[in-house]
Order: sequence, then structure tokens, then C-alpha cells
Amino acid sequence: MMTFSEKLMELRKAKGLSQEELGFRLDVTRQTVSKWETGQTTPEMEKLVGLSALFGVSIDELVGNGAQAQAQQPLVIYPRAFHYEYKSERTLFGLPLVHVNVGVGLRRAKGIIAVGTIAQGVVAVGALSAGVISVGALCVGLLAFGAAGIGLLFALGGLAVGTVAAGGIALGVLAFGGLAFGVYALGGFACAARIALGGFAHGHIAIGDAASGAYAWEKITELTQADWAQIRGTILLEYPRIAKWLLGIFMMG
Repeated sequence: MMTFSEKLMELRKAKGLSQEELGFRLDVTRQTVSKWETGQTTPEMEKLVGLSALFGVSIDELVGNGAQAQAQQPLVIYPRAFHYEYKSERTLFGLPLVHVNVGVGLRRAKGIIAVGTIAQGVVAVGALSAGVISVGALCVGLLAFGAAGIGLLFALGGLAVGTVAAGGIALGVLAFGGLAFGVYALGGFACAARIALGGFAHGHIAIGDAASGAYAWEKITELTQADWAQIRGTILLEYPRIAKWLLGIFMMG
């Protein structure tokens, strides 16, 4: 009766696979396959299940606990899952300048520029990403762009949190969004500690179709030049150090 290592080698060669190709299909290294075939180690159950499915034999037969079937079923041929990885030889601060690791399954990338399912880098692109500039479904960074973005300086996404945040729901010092919450806020529903501008606005100074606050102007589309001059004067009186560019954002008239 064949040992597991002998059986594995026989099945691999019958299928025309190299050790490297078999390792790729099971997401292990060529060295791991070599150790299996020399009897130095044995695979865990997850890999045994994968080998069983790949070669079309039972686990008992694979490990030598059952008699070999008289007539084997045709082997199931699985298409090779897409995977591409590139890592530059040049490094900076111990990290590759570019690391791209994409394909089916969980792929991690870490580099100055990193692209992968999970990406970490100065510039990071991935489903989950963290970097100075970060792009992904869920991203964290100095600048973050994604379905959910958390940025120290700027965030853009369905849910955005940052110093400057723009999104469906935005939370920031300066927030733009359907729902905007911040020190300064602009949006369909804008709630601000200082100045709010929106469909519904609530803040110390509020300008909107409906507005509430210590100073409030409603029916925004009907405000006159005189009204906007009064709003400007009130903002400068309450916040004399406000930056000109920030004041300009709230001056629609």
C-alpha cells in the first residue's frame, strides 16, 4: 500500500503538474509540496480536502487508508484562479517602492505604492486600505476616498470622516453631504457648531430653507443681496478670524 507521500507524487505527475503548479492551486509554496512528497511533513485537513477535490480521490485513498478504486472517475480539472503579484526590487525605508498583489481571495500588499485586497502604503489602493493617500471600500489615511473613508485631512465617501469630509454622511470640521455634521456644515441636513447652510440648517448661524439657531435665515432662495450682506456681517462679527475662503463658501448671494 502506498504512503501518502508516494500517492501524492503519483497523482501530481499523472495530472501533469509541477510541484510549483500544485502549490499555486493550493496557495502553498513549492517547498511545502516538496516536504509533503518526501514525507517530512503532512498537510492539514483543509489542504487534504483541496487535494482530494483536485485529484478526484477520497481522503482515505489519498492517505493510504482505503483500497484504490478499480475504475477511477475522470479527474476534475479546475481553472487556475487569477493571481498577479509584482514587488519591485528597489526599496525605501525597508518597503518595496511598488507592491501589487491582486487576484481571487485575500491578497495583501505592503509598499510605498500598494495595491491589493488589503493594502498598506504611502499610496494604498484596496478593498481595505491604509495610507497617506488611501482609496478603497474601507480606507483610512491622510487623504481617504472610498465607500467609507476616514481621513486626517480629507475624506470622500458614502460615509466620510475627516477634517474636511464630503459624502452621503459627512462628519468633519468642514462637512459637505446629504447629512453633514461639523464645526462648519453644508448639506441637505446640515448641523454645525458655528455655521450651517442647507435644506435644513441648524447652527449658531444657520442659513437654509428651514433654519434654526442664534442667528437664522430661512427661505434661502428668496434671500436678497441685503440679506446676504447682513449674513456676511454677522459671520464676521461672530467669527472675526474666519478664513476668507471659508467665508466665501457660505456666501451664496
